[in-house]
Amino acid sequence: MSLPFEYDRVAVGEFGGTMPTTTDFEHARVVILPVPLDRTTSYVAGTRNGPHEILVASSHMELWDEETGTDVHSIGIFTLPEMDFPFGTIDEVVGEIRRVASEIVGRGKFPVVLGGEHSITPAVVAAIAERHPGLSVLQIDAHADLRDTYMGTPHNHACAMRRVLEHAPTTQVGIRSLSTEEAAAIPSLPTHVFYDFNMRADPNWMDRVVATLSDTVYVTIDVDAFDPAIMPATGTPEPGGLSWYEMIGLLRRVAEKKRVVGFDLVELSPMGGNVAPNFLCAKLIYKLLSYTFGREAGRR
Repeated sequence: MSLPFEYDRVAVGEFGGTMPTTTDFEHARVVILPVPLDRTTSYVAGTRNGPHEILVASSHMELWDEETGTDVHSIGIFTLPEMDFPFGTIDEVVGEIRRVASEIVGRGKFPVVLGGEHSITPAVVAAIAERHPGLSVLQIDAHADLRDTYMGTPHNHACAMRRVLEHAPTTQVGIRSLSTEEAAAIPSLPTHVFYDFNMRADPNWMDRVVATLSDTVYVTIDVDAFDPAIMPATGTPEPGGLSWYEMIGLLRRVAEKKRVVGFDLVELSPMGGNVAPNFLCAKLIYKLLSYTFGREAGRR
C-alpha cells in the first residue's frame, strides 16, 4: 500500500469491505485510522483488538442507509493500516498519534479514529484543533475522564478529557461515573456535563446538548456510554446508559446543526463468541458518516 506518509503499521481490512466502491488515499473524503492502543487499561483489557474487529464486522454491513436514503461509502472511505507502537513510553505513543492525525487532517481528510483506549483522543483533538480554531468536543461516555493524573501518568484513559480540555471546550453526555476529585474540579473546567441520571427529565435534552457546542465539533464516543445490555463488550461497563436510538438521535441532531470535522470510537473490548457489539460499533460509525455526508453522497 502506497501512503503519502509513513508510520509503524500492520495491514488490516477496509472499512465497509471492498465493494461496491474502493478508493485510494488521495481521492478519499474520509480516512479511517485504526489505533489499537491498550496500555493504560485499568479493569478488563482487550481494547487492542477493537479496531480489527470493527473492520471485520463492517465488511458484513449493508452500505445503504434507509434512514438517510444514502450510500455514504460512495464518497470515498479509505482505511489506513493499524498503527503499531514500538515505543517505551506513553508520551512517545501520544506524540506519534498526534503526528499521524496531523498528517491526515493536514491533507484535508475527515478522520475517523478506531480505538483502542480513550487515551488516544487528546492527541487527535490536538491535531484537529490546530486546523479548526473554535473547535468544541462532544464526548458521549459513561465516565467523566477528568482526572489530572491516574496510575502515574497524565495520559491515562481516565485523564482523556482533562487533556482534551487543554485544546478545546467539551460537552459530556451520559456521564454516570466520576471520582470525588473530578466532581470537585468540574465547576472550574470549561465543560458542560449532562448526567445520565437526570438528563432525560428535560424532553429537549438533545437540543440543550447541541446548544452548548460551537459551530465546529469533534465527537468522541466511548462505547460504555451505551446501556451494557446492548454493549457488554467494554472494559469498564456501568449500569444505565444510552439506547441505540438515543445515541443515533443525538448524533443526527448534532450533524444537522453543526459542522462535524472528525470523530473517534473507543473502548470496544471484543468478546469471544459475541459479535453483536462489534457490529454495533461498525454500524454506529457508518450512521454518523451518513448523517455528516448524506447531502454530499446524494440523498434520494
